[in-house]
Amino acid sequence: MIENNSKASDIQPANRLSEVSEYYFSRKLQEVAAMNAAGKNVISLGVGSPDLPPSKEAIEVFCQAIQDDNAHGYQPYIGLPALREGFAEWYRTWYGVTLNPQTEIQPLIGSKEGILHVSMAFLNPGDGVLAPNPGYPTYHSVSKLVGANLMLYELTEANGWYPDFEALERMDLDKVKLMWVNYPHMPTGAKASMQVYEQLVAFGKRHGIVICNDNPYSFILNDKPLSILSVPSAKDICIELNSMSKSHNMPGWRMAMLATNAQFLQWILKMKTNVDSGQFKPMQLAAVEALKAPKAWYDEMNRVYRSRRDLAGQIMQAMGCVYDESQAGMFLWGRIPESEKSGEALADRILYGANVFITPGFIFGSAGDRYVRISLCCKNELLAEALNRINNNKQ
Repeated sequence: MIENNSKASDIQPANRLSEVSEYYFSRKLQEVAAMNAAGKNVISLGVGSPDLPPSKEAIEVFCQAIQDDNAHGYQPYIGLPALREGFAEWYRTWYGVTLNPQTEIQPLIGSKEGILHVSMAFLNPGDGVLAPNPGYPTYHSVSKLVGANLMLYELTEANGWYPDFEALERMDLDKVKLMWVNYPHMPTGAKASMQVYEQLVAFGKRHGIVICNDNPYSFILNDKPLSILSVPSAKDICIELNSMSKSHNMPGWRMAMLATNAQFLQWILKMKTNVDSGQFKPMQLAAVEALKAPKAWYDEMNRVYRSRRDLAGQIMQAMGCVYDESQAGMFLWGRIPESEKSGEALADRILYGANVFITPGFIFGSAGDRYVRISLCCKNELLAEALNRINNNKQ
């Protein structure tokens, strides 16, 4: 007779899981899927996954490269030399920034993964991390996962969604080691400015805080891409993440990079080599080609986004929301009417009443509670149908 003394029921997950919750979109999209299964035909204006294709030239390079029998092996952690050189030329052409492709550029399997690499390379348990409110939720969750002390700094519409440096100086910064910034800003669409970048670099140097700028949106509805690394000596204290997901319509390819000084890069690379691997060679070669895209290619992409944003603006107006027309990026961020209880309440009413899914601003932090966000990653026909449904739902 075998004794039933199994302790399997006693197994518990790591304590760090109690510090984070399931990503909002993971949970909510399951609900949307259930509604669709019930025949609701929900129009999703939530997630920012570009539905436009990469350049034809990039796809052709990929199709050719994948037929090479030698293309399927492991690749270097530091990426192909051609890819690092391609990123360097891209920065020189569009941002006016000179980077050494051998020592100052590191390809990444997505900038979201880069946030983890940077955090693990710089933060000890108990170190302080400054993160924006509202801001990308991954800054918060990764900081908690590595045991850092998350310290939110408030961004307000009245201040153009820029950091309040006087308020930052009043904070206890003794243990702060890293600050996350993100311009053009997600979710608000606030554009970068050289003045703010200069202030951030000076702030980081003054307090010995690494400034990490997450910069994936600078080519979307933005006529002047900027990099924090264009500030003189910014590389001494700054790291910049960039991604081809948005700028080149390659979200599923997981092609991104970071740029910084050689010492910072080596610390991050040491962490990366213990976590993931090099990217698929044909995708790297295709990315090299995509980075060569001329201005006309970006202009055509933005022509599409501009027409979509016009419709998204009409949806905002139909919901009684107001928004800043100068926003950059692939979302539209709007402030809800005073009569609405919260952005979440409005989003749920639109979801259940009109079968249209929009994102409530609270998921980006408490400062986003009175806002909602519409993704522009949806064809005009569906945006027009969403507008029609919302208008009909008011009647």
